[in-house]
Amino acid sequence: MKLLMAANWKMFKKLDEAALYSKELAKLARNLPPDREVALFAPFTSLRVCADNLGGSVALGGQNCYPAAEGAFTGEISPGMLLDCGCSHVLVGHSERRAILGENDAFIGKKCAFALSAGLQVLLCIGESLEERDKGLLRAVLERQLGEDLAAVPETASAQNLSVAYEPVWAIGTGRVAGAPDILEAHALIRAFLERRFPDRGKMMRILYGGSVKPENVAEIIALDNVNGVLVGGASLQIDGFSRIVRAPVA
Repeated sequence: MKLLMAANWKMFKKLDEAALYSKELAKLARNLPPDREVALFAPFTSLRVCADNLGGSVALGGQNCYPAAEGAFTGEISPGMLLDCGCSHVLVGHSERRAILGENDAFIGKKCAFALSAGLQVLLCIGESLEERDKGLLRAVLERQLGEDLAAVPETASAQNLSVAYEPVWAIGTGRVAGAPDILEAHALIRAFLERRFPDRGKMMRILYGGSVKPENVAEIIALDNVNGVLVGGASLQIDGFSRIVRAPVA
């Protein structure tokens, strides 16, 4: 399977900045290494301009969606609206939405299943906190999140349409670093769960790593077993840095 190199802009970039960046990203996409695919998760306000500039050369995604086709849900956005903006992907369960906005696994599970049924490809984000890590709860947390978040997803879900991103929350902004053994352990647990949950497809579902990925460490990360790409936050905000990540050779 190809490596998915995904940029998550979070709450950054106004329209003019998004337009300039997406034009450069489209140029980058014309000459990708043969084993790479690129996805961009942009703010809702920038999706249309990014779609126009990318022209399908890069997968475009929303950073969130609500599990309903329409309705009285002020401030939310539906999968259909994302599709209408040119999106093919959506992030679900990002650690910031869990920690800051209080999204629980039951709600994330509804979003995951609804987005898939609406025709979006879902990148489900999971990961343990510093407190959970220090208590030795890695397996328990990942299996709980995967179990509840994927509970309503059919066993026949396409491997192309469902990917998982491991975000070690404890290694983001804490001064602690997730080393190769940490990533290998977590991704092996995720792979084992996916193979149990989706017997015919779990081994082909992509697992991305999403903890403080930078141009300096990405080559080592993507060389690890069960790492099928990266989800990049801050280091994706400058096109030069993200270009280096996208083109990084496997160590």
